[in-house]
Amino acid sequence: MTVSHWQSNRPPTYDTDLLIIGAGLAGCSAAYFAKQEGLKVTIVEKADLALGASGRNAGFMISGLDTYYHHAVEKYGASVTRELWGLSLETLAFWREVVAQSGGAVPMWNCGSLLLAESAEEAKDLEQAHASLTENGIDTEFFSSDPLNRGYYAAIKQHSDGAVHPVLLTQELFKQSGAELIANNELYALEQHADHVVAHTRLHTVRARYVLLCTNAYSAQIDPYFEGKVIPTRAQALVTEPLSAPVMETCGYSNYGYMYYRMTFDGRFLMGGARNHYKPLENDTTEDKINPLVQAKLDEYVQRYFPDVTAPVARRWSGIMGFSVDGLPLVGTLPHRERIGFAVGFTGHGLAMGAGTVKRALAKLLHGEHAGAVDVSRFGLTV
Repeated sequence: MTVSHWQSNRPPTYDTDLLIIGAGLAGCSAAYFAKQEGLKVTIVEKADLALGASGRNAGFMISGLDTYYHHAVEKYGASVTRELWGLSLETLAFWREVVAQSGGAVPMWNCGSLLLAESAEEAKDLEQAHASLTENGIDTEFFSSDPLNRGYYAAIKQHSDGAVHPVLLTQELFKQSGAELIANNELYALEQHADHVVAHTRLHTVRARYVLLCTNAYSAQIDPYFEGKVIPTRAQALVTEPLSAPVMETCGYSNYGYMYYRMTFDGRFLMGGARNHYKPLENDTTEDKINPLVQAKLDEYVQRYFPDVTAPVARRWSGIMGFSVDGLPLVGTLPHRERIGFAVGFTGHGLAMGAGTVKRALAKLLHGEHAGAVDVSRFGLTV
């Protein structure tokens, strides 16, 4: 955002070891891990805790990437795919640790997930994906018919997956991090000096030894370095009034992940997706609004596959995801500003990859360690 002459006051200076930009799951995870380093950690957020995509997603804890395993191997190679699968399992294990330490404050179901085929062609893809998963020692179960009896063609059960309340998880993670949050405090500019970074924000001039950007879809608004690397992409969802009985006991994905659905902890049916029907409208935008065309597709999907869900829709919403240019998270430091790091571009799978990716980002920023498959050096970029 730009700053007018009338807004250019001189706010008081604030000192910290690590300044994190963004108070979502990634930013709060970074604060948690930085606590283990003995650092004084401050988070600044232009809005407030979990008001972005971290509080708008479906709460699916899904292992792996956003594409079927054998397709991931074709795109990234076997070793990178195995590494990223392991990174997702590390992330899911961390969320479970946070939940266990919450004393029951964060609801979570270890219910697994079903990857469901909406066509015979997708069913063949699922069968190949299961074969590839099995070959790599990953425990999944293949169904040659529909385990939900709702008109799907086949399914894979991923036993390691689950569902969580994403806002309560973020709040608990922040609580356990012991960090300070300065909300409603938009970042205006960053200046790196020899041994520190100065961040100009609405409320403070912050002097930090290091800065970590956990800004995902909004990264290009922070620095032009991210233009073309992280694409803001809008997702749509709805939730019904409470049902008299649950219609499923797991998390469901279908149409190559473009549709997703689950029961909520208070007995409602949640449905999201359908942006593939209107990609030009939903891609490359940070506008938080409902697209009636996408919402109509969600309604049609409920009527087709879940006709027994007759409760009225209670709420519709959208969220802005950050899609990386190649589908993998991006970890690095800004060119010629090695004290400003980033962990962004989660491509709609922040609950699958967020914590593990952020842990690598901190190791790179603080200790110069290579971030593996998520390191931006894979593009030959200066980091």
